[in-house]
Amino acid sequence: MNSDNEILGSKQYFEELQRVLVSLSHDEIDQIADNLVEAHEAGRTVYLFGNGGSASLASHLACDLGKGTAYCNGGKRFRVLALTDNLPTLTAWANDSSYEDVFSEQLRNFVQPQDIVFAISGSGNSKNVLNALRVAREARAATVGMSGFQGGEMKSLCDTCVVVPSNNMQIIEDLHLAMAHSIFRIVYSRLSQRSISASCTG
Repeated sequence: MNSDNEILGSKQYFEELQRVLVSLSHDEIDQIADNLVEAHEAGRTVYLFGNGGSASLASHLACDLGKGTAYCNGGKRFRVLALTDNLPTLTAWANDSSYEDVFSEQLRNFVQPQDIVFAISGSGNSKNVLNALRVAREARAATVGMSGFQGGEMKSLCDTCVVVPSNNMQIIEDLHLAMAHSIFRIVYSRLSQRSISASCTG
């Protein structure tokens, strides 16, 4: 379906969603989940960010990882932060520097080697997202992302980038949410299994 075609009924929309869904790269989604589990075990921090709907998803996934895994792994908490959540800091950097710096400048305060910087962008070309990924690479952090279309510029800045192959932003955002939930469930299950194993052998 051409992205410029109007959606005239829900059946048309969900048929397109299903068509794109079957073309997702599950290996890359699983790789991101693996990276998050490894970061948790090493006590590394995960930073999430994006704009608009992607900002909402960054906050959502940070909540799922931080709160959702709190009691499944012997009390070891997930170090995760959404750079979208501090409105005073966001507006200060936007006002005093540039909106293109709202994530990168926050990262400069915190990011350490081997932390995970997790970018979410439908287009893959948001300048503030790209700038943050560049800062992450300079700091030798791992970079992962979710994008759409053909991946945009961010694809080359990510160690692992899952691209939703669609030109429809709503389809892209739907599947980004589904991928985020799948990543959370994988992480939750693996941490829970390791907690059970440790309690059995301790």
